[in-house]
Formats: sequence, C-alpha cells, structure tokens
Amino acid sequence: MEREHLKGVAEGLLFAGGDEGITVSELSSILDTSLDEVRQIIDELQTDYKKQSRGLMILNANGMLSLTTKPDHNGYFKKWVIQPKPNRMSQAALETLAIIAYQQPITRAEIDEIRGVRSERPLQTLISRMLIEECGRKETVGRPILFRTTKEFLTFFGLSNIEELPELESTLDSETDTSDVDLFFDRFQDE
Repeated sequence: MEREHLKGVAEGLLFAGGDEGITVSELSSILDTSLDEVRQIIDELQTDYKKQSRGLMILNANGMLSLTTKPDHNGYFKKWVIQPKPNRMSQAALETLAIIAYQQPITRAEIDEIRGVRSERPLQTLISRMLIEECGRKETVGRPILFRTTKEFLTFFGLSNIEELPELESTLDSETDTSDVDLFFDRFQDE
C-alpha cells in the first residue's frame, strides 16, 4: 500500500481506538507492515499535526497510542463543557420512550409499526441517555433485539418500579386520556 494511504488508515485506527488506544504492534499487524514502518508513519502523523496547527495530537501512554486534543486548547474545551446544553428530547424520542415504557420488552420493528415511522435515531438517543437498554432477543425470525427501560429511567421519574407509570386507557381517542402521559413526559421538556 502507498504510504499516504497507510497514514490515513493508521489515523483512522487511532481514532477508532478511542480512550483505550492501540499499540504499534497492533497497527503493524492490521496494516500488514513492519514495526519500523508503523513507527515512521506515527512520527509523520505527529509531525503533520504539529506543522498544520491542528487540534489533535498522538499521545503515547505506556505503549498505547491514541488521538487526543492538544493541551494548549484546554481553555476552549472547558468553555464548551461548562456551557449549558439543552436537555430537551425530541418529540420522536419522547414517543419512542413512552412506547417502550408501556410495551416493554419491545423490538424496533414493533416500535416503528406503532409510530408509523423509523425509530433508529430516537432509540440511539434514549440509549445514549441510558433511559433504555437492550434486554435480549425475541424468539422469532431474525431474532430482533428487545428494548426495555432502565433503572435510570425509574430514578429520573421517581418510580420504584414500572407498574407505577400512569394508567393508560385501552384506547387513546380523547385528549384527556393522553393528558396524564403528556404531563408525565413533559418533565423532559422543562429541563
């Protein structure tokens, strides 16, 4: 492989390694090249980052290489971290959360069928906020993943168990039937 291509792949692997990082020997094995060549590639990447005044650098901590931000940019990151962030969830995420709370365990296809639209993004949002989790697979064709609410969901809403959710009528035709549930989930919108 050409050197620039290997540099690009190595950079991508450093990024994908995240906080755990990746060793020179792992890079050598994955790139199918010698340890010396990998070290040269890492040196070239480090030089590129310095020359181009870029926001990243390669950190070598106990033999584990990882991409990290430059220490002289810390002030900017501190400002970003302390800025208030909107804690609102989208209507789609709230709908998805309500469906999971009342129908759990439930598959994504079942959620999609109830909502009438795809629910991949809302599911990702809810998982990232630790309000739902995967809880196994449904014993059917394709063995789809099942989702349920988490302990964090119960804690956030001040519930000791899922049975404490407001009761739903068998049909939700009138505004009054949905008002209790809307008030319950509006807590997300107020923060």
